[in-house]
Amino acid sequence: MKVYIVIPAHNEGNFIAQCLQSLVSQTLLPTRLVVVDDHSTDNTAEIVEEFSRKFDFIELVKNESSAEHAPGSKVINAFYKGYYQLDENFDVICKFDADLIFPKNYLEKIVQIFQEDPKVGMAGGFCSVKHNNKWIPENLTGKDHIRGALKAYRKHCFIQIGKLKPAMGWDTADELLARFHDWKVVTDEKLLVQHLRPTGMNYFEHSGHKQGEAFYRLRYGLLLTVIASGKLAVMKMNPFAFLHYITGYFRAKSKKRPFLVSVEEGRFIRKLRWANIKKKLV
Repeated sequence: MKVYIVIPAHNEGNFIAQCLQSLVSQTLLPTRLVVVDDHSTDNTAEIVEEFSRKFDFIELVKNESSAEHAPGSKVINAFYKGYYQLDENFDVICKFDADLIFPKNYLEKIVQIFQEDPKVGMAGGFCSVKHNNKWIPENLTGKDHIRGALKAYRKHCFIQIGKLKPAMGWDTADELLARFHDWKVVTDEKLLVQHLRPTGMNYFEHSGHKQGEAFYRLRYGLLLTVIASGKLAVMKMNPFAFLHYITGYFRAKSKKRPFLVSVEEGRFIRKLRWANIKKKLV
């Protein structure tokens, strides 16, 4: 299977070399790898260019976006800047973050998951963080969720779910839409990826509002939003986050922000979410 990778990168000079080194050392090499330098002001581009001179499957793409902190939309817009540089001769398309170190067999194992079951539309491992000199799983999401940092899509699934949503919550919407179209989302707990900059190191109130807005735009409804917000705030160990999520939800509702999914998709999403909640309570 041909694996294409797109890595959006904004001021990732401290991490990008380690990320790329882990990907050029894979037991199964990617066919193409595009790094999108998203308006960096550090040496990100120079590091990528050095790798591109050594490895002909690596390419640097410049993206002149704004410096505004725009959770969700900025990274997806940068992803598509790189994606549109690629041809369509891939079997698997990956969106990876630049602050990750992948185990040497990561791509090989991901491809194996896709090959073993043609109904698998998305696959991924888990982020791990360093704690007391040990790498342990980053416990911010359920074990059935693939983090936005390390998404891998089968080509047909990627096309069928439509364009990734340029908004906070895109990495939940894609999985929900994949399941809506009867694809399986598979995670492998043994595939631990080292996350050099743990999620939530910098928490912005603005990001919390955007997350609450995402719950509204995914048609969660108020009760599911309250439950999801409480769970996420506990995982982040930030009680103020709950208030920010709820505030974001009601702001989006009052402004009648456009939904990210259709009425039918929203109905499916709520049904799936409630089924998962009931399963955990049994």
